[in-house]
Amino acid sequence: MTAPRLNRRLVLEAPVRADDGAGGFAQVWAERGEVWGRVSARSGRERGLAETPVASVAYRIVVRAAPHGSAMRPQAGHRLRDGAQVFVIRAVAERAEDARHLTCFADAEVVA
Repeated sequence: MTAPRLNRRLVLEAPVRADDGAGGFAQVWAERGEVWGRVSARSGRERGLAETPVASVAYRIVVRAAPHGSAMRPQAGHRLRDGAQVFVIRAVAERAEDARHLTCFADAEVVA
C-alpha cells in the first residue's frame, strides 16, 4: 500500500468545558496542535433546518497516526479545522495493518 499524500495543514481541536460565569458550563474548543492530512469528500446532501437550507458533506481525512493516549490522536467528538472550514470527527479507524495512518470520518455543514 502506498503512503497517502498529506498536503493540507489542519488544526486538531478537542472540546473542553469552561465555566460560563453563571454557575454552569459552556463547551469551548482547545487546540491540540497541527496535523497534516489528505481531505477528500465522500458524499453530500442538503436539508432544511427551520426554513434554512443546510448543506452537509461527509469527508474522509487521512492523518499520521499518534499513539493511543496521545493528545495528538484524533477521536470521535474532536474536530479538524482548516481556516474557517470545520470538520467534526464522527469516527476514527486505523488505515492499514501497519497503523501508520488514521482515517477520520468527518462531517462539515454550511448554511446555504
